Amino acid sequence: MGIYGAINSAVSGLAAQATALENISGNVANSQTTGYKRLDTTFSDLVSGGGSVQADQVSGTTYSTSRATNTVQGDISANDVDTYMAVNGEGYFVVTSAGDVVDGQTTFADTNYYTRAGDFEIDEDGFMVNSSGYYLMGFELDADTGNAVGDTPGVIEIDDQPIPAEATTLIDYQANLPTVPETNDYDGSDPATALLDTGTVGTGDVTVANEDTFLDGTISGGSTTIYNENGTALNVEVRWGKTANAAGLVEDTWNYYVSSGGNDPAWLQVGEVTFDGSGDMSGLTAGSVGTVNGTSDGFDIATLTVGDVTTTNVEVAFSSGSLTQYSDPNGVASSVTLDQDGYAAGEIVGISIDESGRINASYSNSQTRSLYEIPLATFDAEQALERVNGAAFAATPTSGEPDLTAGGSIISNALELSNADIASEFSKLIVTQQAYSANSKIVTSADEMLDSALNMVR
Repeated sequence: MGIYGAINSAVSGLAAQATALENISGNVANSQTTGYKRLDTTFSDLVSGGGSVQADQVSGTTYSTSRATNTVQGDISANDVDTYMAVNGEGYFVVTSAGDVVDGQTTFADTNYYTRAGDFEIDEDGFMVNSSGYYLMGFELDADTGNAVGDTPGVIEIDDQPIPAEATTLIDYQANLPTVPETNDYDGSDPATALLDTGTVGTGDVTVANEDTFLDGTISGGSTTIYNENGTALNVEVRWGKTANAAGLVEDTWNYYVSSGGNDPAWLQVGEVTFDGSGDMSGLTAGSVGTVNGTSDGFDIATLTVGDVTTTNVEVAFSSGSLTQYSDPNGVASSVTLDQDGYAAGEIVGISIDESGRINASYSNSQTRSLYEIPLATFDAEQALERVNGAAFAATPTSGEPDLTAGGSIISNALELSNADIASEFSKLIVTQQAYSANSKIVTSADEMLDSALNMVR
């Protein structure tokens, strides 16, 4: 079998090197394909029949198999598209393909695929589709809790419907009121001249007729915009008027007012606040539009009308010592912040993806909502996945079922490049070409030797 065995071995070598060449060619062709995983070639020998020890054996034939490189990370490249993603570490995006269009609605195949190609963009129907036509899948999130709805991922569809308005229910107020307010009436020496003239403006709401006197005897406490249940804005302006400040006093007293927006009364008294000698708030008294909320150390406003807009059930909270009276040489309310929890209706203006894989929508009313969570699928034997078109894979019995609870992290505004390196592939190409030529030379030499053997008998 010597010469014929040599020819057989050389032919198997030609076939094996041809497979290697095919893998090299495919790797070079896909060197710029996003998320592509190259195929390397492994050679194995088949031992020829012979003796029981190597001294009596000869080299046999060879065969080649493709070796997956799914676990080899490709380079990650930054990109300015907000919906592009790269997987850092283990895992695949879960995707599916379109099935049909029924009554203008896209239906989807029942089969899931898995890919590292994260070049997803939002199409006209709100689906996130990559360049290979695969649709991204994820877990929808509950708008109130932020938790996933169900445990089976579905096709992600970004809804452009505006979010509804949310009425303001809470205003967190923080400020420091000066011991002597720098009002227009203050003469610069006598603290009594800095007090609000309640004899003229009264102890409750302030009428339009007395507004000038009121403004001269009070200081600004900041302003904020709040919203009623249909999202209409109300501009809430705050003023403070000190009403008690006597020598040797135990407590200083301030009246808290909000503007009515041009109505009469012009300023509405929410309540009265007292401070002890150390500058801490010591008591609250209800006003004409406010009642005391003992839980949060603040006031509840049942109904507030500013201009021609009305809202209800607004709490003003001075919790955690946020309202104080400490000496301030400028005589103004300092460190003033008013944080409220309402907002108008808003339209979606942008999409972003965070490291945890959550798709966040930004709205025109400055709100942000998490819409979906993108899972990453891992496999016990990912090298056993079946390759399908579009740099994607399908699960097989030997790969195991996908695990959606593990995986690496997601990098937004980035893409994972092909892990095929052209320089490395050209090096392998040179070796493959030389090996192929050597095998063909063996076939030629064996043919010549066989011809010589046949000519001996002629």
